[in-house]
Amino acid sequence: MYLIVGLGNPGEKYEGTRHNVGFEAIDLLADKYNISLEQRKAKAFIGKGLINGTKVLLAKPQTFMNLSGESVRDLIDYFKVDPESELIVLSDDISLPPGYIRIRKKGSAGGHNGLKNIIANLGTQNFMRLKIGVGEKPKKYDLADYVLGHFSKNDKAEVYEAYQEAVEAIELILQDEADKAMNLYNKKVEVNKE
Repeated sequence: MYLIVGLGNPGEKYEGTRHNVGFEAIDLLADKYNISLEQRKAKAFIGKGLINGTKVLLAKPQTFMNLSGESVRDLIDYFKVDPESELIVLSDDISLPPGYIRIRKKGSAGGHNGLKNIIANLGTQNFMRLKIGVGEKPKKYDLADYVLGHFSKNDKAEVYEAYQEAVEAIELILQDEADKAMNLYNKKVEVNKE
């Protein structure tokens, strides 16, 4: 069974913010495969189901972003999931433009506090993650204010496309096609040289 975790902050005030793209992508996946996310377990909303014949557990930790690892650790222990081969974490990434996703089989937290806490709680960086671009924070902006802010209308459309790509990428990963997913969806970011 795969554990697919979308990161975000609980509560209405955080809905639609850049930091909550993990929640939004999980919701899209849950809707597509008719998986209800109403059960509570290990400080998370969870739902069990099948994606193209593969058993999955979808989760949205309710611990707030910086403590996501507590919930993920409890879910892994309770459902006996191997984090190195059966965990996929969806999170926001400020180094990717809106509309981009990036899949990694392992790696550092890259300054992301949710990923940092998961790595600390699991004692490993070797787990699959799918990052959803939210755009770079403008100069003189506070990082927390930026990631807790909302998307512009244009960015919102781009990000929705990224959620759909994230769902398609997860479908491939669940079929042991992670490399194919990376080749298809890890687009090179064009750097503006002004």
